Amino acid sequence: MSTVSAALGSLRRMDWRSFFQKYGLVISFLLLCGALTALSDRFLTVSNITNILRQSTINGIISVGMTVVILTRGIDLSVGSVLALSAVVMADALKAGWATGPAVALGLALGGLMGLISGLLITQLRVPPFIATLGMMTFARGAALTYTQGRPITGLGDEFRFLGTGFIGPVPMPIVLAAIVFGLGYVILNHTRFGRYVYGLGANEEAARLSGIPVKAYVSVVYAIAGALSALAGVILIARLNSAQPVAGKGFEFDAIAAVVVGGTSFEGGEGTLWGTLLGVLIIAVLNNGLNLLNVPSFYQQVVKGAVIALALLIHRAIR
Repeated sequence: MSTVSAALGSLRRMDWRSFFQKYGLVISFLLLCGALTALSDRFLTVSNITNILRQSTINGIISVGMTVVILTRGIDLSVGSVLALSAVVMADALKAGWATGPAVALGLALGGLMGLISGLLITQLRVPPFIATLGMMTFARGAALTYTQGRPITGLGDEFRFLGTGFIGPVPMPIVLAAIVFGLGYVILNHTRFGRYVYGLGANEEAARLSGIPVKAYVSVVYAIAGALSALAGVILIARLNSAQPVAGKGFEFDAIAAVVVGGTSFEGGEGTLWGTLLGVLIIAVLNNGLNLLNVPSFYQQVVKGAVIALALLIHRAIR
């Protein structure tokens, strides 16, 4: 009898653990939205919800790349600086008369190249990801400031600005772009060989290598993807502001890491989903929006965000 009772107790614990692993983030998100709805009558309005989604697009796109990096047990601190460098080069091309398509392609290629260099430093020279991307963060920021002499580049043209301020039907263009990035990322991570290899080398890099997976090539590509997505986020940012600032993107790496961690992706690699990252992005965006609606001072907002991230880490570890 005692054995049966113990087994039933274990089953109940496993059921609760499985339940929270699957739905804990959704429940947390809904509770947060419910609390803000009760505290502010402006929160649950169409205009505010649209604003939240629009504001979350930049962090969302960067977070997709950060998710893939962290799945491989890496980290990328350079995403904000790569965004800035790609943005000013792209804006300068537009001012020189380039069409929107080639200018955007130039920015994406530059972002991808910066990410690839970080990946090669990590794989070929065995520089730890933290150090390699910290160096790239400093280099890219310095390059952006040098390229522009510290001055913004403005007046980017209506055709380009459509990418940040236009609409497709009732949906803002940045939301459309972010949805495409998340959709493609989900398909790649869950339904392609590349995605399986990313999870595999994150879970056990040595086993992946012994299985014949070209680990160095895949890790390098992962960082290139993160760089290109940072540049894409830069497209939305400067198109919305009609200005490319060499200091743009400061702190964006921390928001992206926060969203990925809150979304349940493990720093130990091989564990996490883009659905979780999407929820993490929305939780961070809703939290920022709610604190602004409640007129919470900015320095208190940082304290609250830090507490939420720490709590998410503790809960994730406890459930695991």
